[in-house]
Amino acid sequence: MDEVFVVFHGPTRVAVGSRLDAALAAQRLVGEAGVLIFDPAGRSVDFDLSGGPDVLAARLAPPAETPRGRGRPKLGVVAREVTLLPRHWDWLATQPGGASVALRKLVEAARRASEGPDRVRAAREAAYRFASAIGGDLPAFEEAMRALFAGDDAAFEARIQAWPGDIAAQLRTYAAEAFGEA
Repeated sequence: MDEVFVVFHGPTRVAVGSRLDAALAAQRLVGEAGVLIFDPAGRSVDFDLSGGPDVLAARLAPPAETPRGRGRPKLGVVAREVTLLPRHWDWLATQPGGASVALRKLVEAARRASEGPDRVRAAREAAYRFASAIGGDLPAFEEAMRALFAGDDAAFEARIQAWPGDIAAQLRTYAAEAFGEA
């Protein structure tokens, strides 16, 4: 899934696209006030916009793949430290496949169980970050954010109705999954 970045110049959305697309659009506006770039999580981000388009493309290119270490590199397994109580280690030692397999199964089960609520929470947080950065002084901002976190779609829509069109539209994009079941 490609990351989608959004560039705003004041209340106007001027670009939507990849990291490079957003950087190039922002680069054309260098020196003008009110240019903000937002990442897929609604955070305002800064890019080094110096140099020409070729320099910018080289700087924002994905990093070259690094050689992988021991373990299961094709699966992307990453070794990290886990701190557990002795009774937890004892239980893990009795599980088929050992501690690593048991922990992976537990994490996957927990991830599946919380997938919906996590998606709702992430959408609400992204919408809030975006709205705070670009529209914290807009009318009914606080009421809109209360409605967002309360999961009240109708109240949220009513509060952002008077906001500039591009800001409200982008906020709806970030909040698209915010009104599901928490």
